[in-house]
Amino acid sequence: MGNDTQERYGLTWKVTPDMLGVLGANALFEATNPAWFATLGWTAQEIESRPFFDFIHPEDIARTQEAFADIQRGKPILQFVNRYRHKDGGFRWLSWNCVPEGGKFYCSARDITQNVENKTALADSKEEARLREQFIAVLGHDLRNPLASLLAGFRLLSKEPALTERGQDVIDASQRTIDRMSGLIEDLMDFARTRLGSGLSLEISDGSDLAPALEATVEEIRAVHPRLNIAARVDLSQDIACDVGRICQLCSNLVANAVVHGEEGGMVELDAQSDREALTISVRNRGETMTDAVIENLFEPFVREQASPSQEGLGLGLFICDQIARAHGGRLDVQSVDGETTFRFKLPANATLSE
Repeated sequence: MGNDTQERYGLTWKVTPDMLGVLGANALFEATNPAWFATLGWTAQEIESRPFFDFIHPEDIARTQEAFADIQRGKPILQFVNRYRHKDGGFRWLSWNCVPEGGKFYCSARDITQNVENKTALADSKEEARLREQFIAVLGHDLRNPLASLLAGFRLLSKEPALTERGQDVIDASQRTIDRMSGLIEDLMDFARTRLGSGLSLEISDGSDLAPALEATVEEIRAVHPRLNIAARVDLSQDIACDVGRICQLCSNLVANAVVHGEEGGMVELDAQSDREALTISVRNRGETMTDAVIENLFEPFVREQASPSQEGLGLGLFICDQIARAHGGRLDVQSVDGETTFRFKLPANATLSE
């Protein structure tokens, strides 16, 4: 039978990487092509001398028996997947097509082990990411209450009448540390919201109070970094609907990023303008020119930690800026040329805002 089959199918039978075989109703293969040995390590004699069920993974036997019963009733089997034992003791995933004809079953099988393993690895990776992001959300939520208690305690201490100047300095420093921790927690919570489906929440207003809010944001940064040269020009001739708090958060993160990555003693410039077409905010600094490879991943979470682990923070600032821009229906771009880097946020006046 083997020689007749090879003569019937010719060169294709010999050279195809797919496993071809003629199966009898007694569950024995009457002929198999060379791809069986290449795929599973068994010789034709070894394959054809035993019922094919001897090679099936124990967990797949019941399904395979059902499929074999179907084909015996004249029903073709298409893309049926099971695991077949390799001679080394392992198993390979195979995808079968089998057609009944003249009391025999003509079968072809393709090795899909790599595809199955890739899909499994991808599923594991997604599950790992999902669990990690859930952990971050829980962590950020649970850190809020004890941090609020610490802050309340320091505020009570600061009102003590017998407090020394050194004691006040310690309390002030502790409160600044708590403020930084609060910022980190908010970053974690925003990250978790974007990754777990709810997205950033927006409280949209007409934007009429954006200008003083931006100026106050810059003053807060100046107060924390009194030695830095931060120039701000806010000229909003047209009110643009937005979440004022989120826009200030975006600007604060961009200015803080410019301070960290700018040249020592250099100026950081914030320029905010609006007209009937759009709100545009730019933050500019001088420093090392960023490469295209760096810019490509700049708005991904945690990538700054990989690039410079000695810096403070979680590497979520620019990611959150990008998410704020997207939530507003706007766009955040970056350009870095000849040692000057500019982040530009543009919010069209007719943008669709999500609340």
